Amino acid sequence: MTFVVLFSTMSFTVNMHYCGDTLVESAIFQKAKGCGMEMEKPSTEECSITKKNCCDDKQLAIEGQDELQLQVDKITFEQQVFIASFVYTYINLFEGLDSNVSTYEEYKPPLVIRQLYKIDETYLI
Repeated sequence: MTFVVLFSTMSFTVNMHYCGDTLVESAIFQKAKGCGMEMEKPSTEECSITKKNCCDDKQLAIEGQDELQLQVDKITFEQQVFIASFVYTYINLFEGLDSNVSTYEEYKPPLVIRQLYKIDETYLI
């Protein structure tokens, strides 16, 4: 949920440099450098030679949300019950036992009169 909020409020720009109809370079958060074939402007104002530039720069700006609208005051009763049960479940999930309870403390182990496994053993010679 954190990533959804982060990416919905984040704004960024994508700069693209085209030479002709082909995309040469694209950059995010900075200006595209280009291919080095940009037309230079004439050094004098009297020169009226104008030629169409084959390169083109385009910028795509993606604006994020400015404000988040949280509607906490309009929670239904079913949502309140769900949130309360969810919080109660996870609070009690990680509680440990107060003491190490053993149910065998009151019982004594049986008395061993003879070793039963020795009586039933068979030996192969």
